[in-house]
Amino acid sequence: MSRVLLRGAQVITMAPDRPDTERADVLVEGDRIAAVGEGLDGTGAEVVDVTDRIVLPGLVNAHLHTWQTALRGVGADWTLADYLGRLHGSVAPRYRPEDMRIGTLAGALSQLDRGTTTVGDWCHNTLTPDHTDAALDGLRASGVRGVFLYGTPYSAAYPLRDVDRLRGGPLLTIGMAIRGPQLSTPDTAVADFRAAAERGLVASMHQSGGEPGPGWEAVRAAGLLSPATNVVHGAGLTEEWFKTLVDAGASVTCTPENELGQGHGWPVIAQLLRLGGAPSLGTDTDAVTPADVLSAARIALACGRHHDHREAPGPFSLEATITAKQALAWATVEGARALGLADRVGRLEPGLQADLVVLDSFGPDPIAAALYARDVEAVMVAGRWRKRDHALLDVDLGAVRERVRESAAHLAG
Repeated sequence: MSRVLLRGAQVITMAPDRPDTERADVLVEGDRIAAVGEGLDGTGAEVVDVTDRIVLPGLVNAHLHTWQTALRGVGADWTLADYLGRLHGSVAPRYRPEDMRIGTLAGALSQLDRGTTTVGDWCHNTLTPDHTDAALDGLRASGVRGVFLYGTPYSAAYPLRDVDRLRGGPLLTIGMAIRGPQLSTPDTAVADFRAAAERGLVASMHQSGGEPGPGWEAVRAAGLLSPATNVVHGAGLTEEWFKTLVDAGASVTCTPENELGQGHGWPVIAQLLRLGGAPSLGTDTDAVTPADVLSAARIALACGRHHDHREAPGPFSLEATITAKQALAWATVEGARALGLADRVGRLEPGLQADLVVLDSFGPDPIAAALYARDVEAVMVAGRWRKRDHALLDVDLGAVRERVRESAAHLAG
């Protein structure tokens, strides 16, 4: 069994029973965290000096369409209507299986490069089983930890037989990307929720099209809301519905830059916090917004604070109502919970998977330094280095870039 000892870092474990930050060592044995503490024994281990570095759990991007990565930036000036009409209406049908594979691979590698070790890959362009298999192959080839949320194009029915044939792996979990109550008839919404529950899978869905439709009430009446329910955006939900979701243990994933820029609605950070909940975070689509989870955390934090400033009795709030550590939790602990992986990732604790990030960053407040970090020095997934000394490992980036350019040229044609 391989052993790696990270020596002397400023560690942010995100564990509830430890300090916010601490000077400590992190011992990795095999694919798991073995210990976190001062002066750990490094006998037989590769000892890595990370003095003046910050070590924290790998980031979690809970909502991302990696299959769109080859079209990075093409929709910088698109509204939500433009995105749906142009990308889904015109470009998505042009995808070949190889476009799905290279987009997914490139998107996942980009996430690793930025410190994200777990991706909730919301894949809803599965035109054929070959397209699905190619996307899965790209995710596996990247070395990222992934929850493959299997979806369908907006015009297609949900084929459960395809879900049932898919297989996960050591780093790969299968989930369901369903249309959800807002975009389905009540009977279909209930059937999709029930199918996910019977299979023990996370059911993730979009909600940003106005007030809750009748499908939502049908799902609630059937008693199908649970911690395996993941709502993306949440715009339009009422206070009552947010309470229902929080009480059920369901998760809400915000993609703040996309939501603000494209018109989904104001990020629902304040509503969740007011009821004792918390958001997970995603970046949505590289075609429109940067795929950087720390940027999403900073924007989400600003949105939540802005709401509290507006609600304050004076011109602004006299205290920071939301902390930087909460924003880091949204990008780690809450993301893991949203994807059904809270027992595996999101914290640096003995027994959990060794998914971690080394930041070449410093400052008087390590939490703030981590939140505002720009330089990801190293990334480990399941005890294996995926990035060292500022460079991704075990990948021919030149070949990946060339295939991405070829794919983009075909899709833009």
